[in-house]
Amino acid sequence: MNIIITGASKGLGKAFAKIFANENNTILVCARNVADLENTAKELSNSLSTIHYKSVDMSKKNEVVDFANWCLTYGAPDVVINNAGTFEPGSVHSEADGIIEKMIETNLYSAYYLTRQLLPTMMQNKQGHIFNICSIASIQAYTNGGSYSISKFAMLGFSKNLREELKPFRIKVTSVLPGAVYTDSWSGSVVDPSRIMQDDDVAKMVYAASQLSPQACVEEIVMRPQLGDL
Repeated sequence: MNIIITGASKGLGKAFAKIFANENNTILVCARNVADLENTAKELSNSLSTIHYKSVDMSKKNEVVDFANWCLTYGAPDVVINNAGTFEPGSVHSEADGIIEKMIETNLYSAYYLTRQLLPTMMQNKQGHIFNICSIASIQAYTNGGSYSISKFAMLGFSKNLREELKPFRIKVTSVLPGAVYTDSWSGSVVDPSRIMQDDDVAKMVYAASQLSPQACVEEIVMRPQLGDL
């Protein structure tokens, strides 16, 4: 299968790449930092899969379109994981000017433009599975969520609309809404790692959803730490 994963150099994206690399797949990954991407590719070089990577700034439409066209040279996508995103805490009334644009461009438009570019091929083949990595912040406002939460609410709306549109084309769409996951962004915090989820917890759920029969679609995956949100 051809597996496309954005934001794959670390965190959840890297966890997705690892779990799909356990089978004989073609893994197509991107991120902004080419050095981190190379390290990820090296880590997966002994897997059963073939790994291809490309440095892409997913907040820029032209780079997203170029990445999509590059992916299509390897054939029709079977799984697309729209994972690229960024986070900056803040409040609507006080966050810096330009934050809303940054959050929307990276967290929403990246998935929107990549998916639009890939869909004609997927619709023609009448197969494929799109995973949109949303967040608990897509359904629950919280302190200092600000424009990040707004962008994630929008991402969930995009995902729900896509699900309805693609039913006739047999393309599955799954919205993934994880709570706190221990990734690099938490490594410098005082939060006990045992208090929050592991990145491969989310990866295992996404992988499991991708393995169902063509007749079944997991529409939403909602995951929280055992003790609840922080």
